[in-house]
Amino acid sequence: MGKRYYCDYCERSFQDNMHNRKKHLYGMQHNRAKKAWFDHFRGYADILKDEQAKKPCRKFLQRGVCDFGLGCRFSHMSDAEMFHLQRRVQDERRRLDGCDDPDRPEPAADVWLAAREKRRSGRAAATGAEDAREEERTPSDVPPQIFSIPDLPPSLVPPPPGGWKVSGDARWG
Repeated sequence: MGKRYYCDYCERSFQDNMHNRKKHLYGMQHNRAKKAWFDHFRGYADILKDEQAKKPCRKFLQRGVCDFGLGCRFSHMSDAEMFHLQRRVQDERRRLDGCDDPDRPEPAADVWLAAREKRRSGRAAATGAEDAREEERTPSDVPPQIFSIPDLPPSLVPPPPGGWKVSGDARWG
């Protein structure tokens, strides 16, 4: 029977020979699936920039359906969807420490850790009573990159301001 080639983008398999592979890799279905896969990793700012550069699709606005689908060169976003996307971009920028410049390089982790230790040692030397009470978190205490990661495990989610709410009858163990 021979070897079979499995395409991860299209989730299809076919007999592996040069003709079949070339036909598949240059096919429209494969290229659409590959584009959809890579578009999944694009940021909101990139999507917004591309959608604002496109004109609205008349067929999609009139009928709600476009014959070209994902291959259409016009925008299929409504005004409400565009507004929602703009809000997401603004929220993402605010989360990144209020930085309006997306090209600004993010600080390295060791620089952040050194600054954190310096702040902590300065506060501990200033007052001895600080060890007794719970340390308050400032917005700069948590690196802004942590908020851009979706679906963090509970162990990595930073605590809310004011700490976790624990009931008096909670058991630990």
